[in-house]
Amino acid sequence: MTAEFIVDLAAFAANVRAVRERVAPAEPMLVVKDDAYRHGLAAIVQRAIVEGVSWIGALDVVTGMAVRELAGAQPRVFTWMLAGPDDVADALSADLDLGVGSSALLEDVATVAAQRGTIARVHLKIDTGLHRNGVRPEDWPAVVARAVELEQDGLLRIVGIWSHISEASDSDDDDARVAFDAAVTAARAAGLAPDLLHLAASAAAFARPEFRYDMVRIGAFHYGIRSTDGPSDAELGLTPVGALHAPVRRVGPVDVIVDAGFTDGLLSTAAGNLHAATAAGRQPVTAIGADTLRLPLAEGIEPGQTVTLFGADGADSATDLAERIGTIGEEVVLRLAPDVPRRYIG
Repeated sequence: MTAEFIVDLAAFAANVRAVRERVAPAEPMLVVKDDAYRHGLAAIVQRAIVEGVSWIGALDVVTGMAVRELAGAQPRVFTWMLAGPDDVADALSADLDLGVGSSALLEDVATVAAQRGTIARVHLKIDTGLHRNGVRPEDWPAVVARAVELEQDGLLRIVGIWSHISEASDSDDDDARVAFDAAVTAARAAGLAPDLLHLAASAAAFARPEFRYDMVRIGAFHYGIRSTDGPSDAELGLTPVGALHAPVRRVGPVDVIVDAGFTDGLLSTAAGNLHAATAAGRQPVTAIGADTLRLPLAEGIEPGQTVTLFGADGADSATDLAERIGTIGEEVVLRLAPDVPRRYIG
């Protein structure tokens, strides 16, 4: 396996600044799930701290603990996939903020906090229609009332109220925002005083200021992966951070053989849909095998040269390919095999 994923940390830093400027005065949270979208958790977190990132979203507790070890005490680290008391205990040990979307998990947090003699920082999640592990609206009053009791007992502090939205259509998102606002109003009437409200991810945070509230959770856009069928990179002011490179193995009588294939995580449906950058300009990828792919024969391509398969140098972006094969840009990047070497520049 000789493909290489080049990660441009200067481009990442520029995206961090562009995101911050676009969503201000809301606070951007850098989401680093799936090994920072395959860009490498350690390098991304370390550069994020240099760039002044103060909130990092880690999805699961294992990632949150790794972020805390990498970043030190300064940033707030938010995790929202917790599976019972053991996860809660590990999260509290690492001083993580906890996303809680069920009454059972709320009780687990309270129990572990009591055992440890600490006050847990909780972001209470309302389900606004996406059905992604939030408290159902009909259960919200009871859960909020219990959260008030637990705050009074000194076991936790509801520092945030949050939710996910589909970002599938403006009308769906508008309905979700109405439900979110109603939940916040009910929570405050019951006695909660959250510091932070957060609802939007990348697309809505950029396009719709009314969805920004106090904080926005930005994953793909930080890595320069735009939404399918949305504004261009230039319109968003973002630059792709990662680019997949591979060497030319052989120039045959009818085509060019490149050292990359299925085992690198390339989607099989990329064949016929992806345009790579070569010494002869943009060339279509005509076939993808287990370890190699093929390009048309073209003057100027020689063995040992580097081909950019996506992400930079005039090649397609991950989202360019995604739009052609009916998926999203982050799925293209997340398919990269973990053992494809990462090399950092910038």
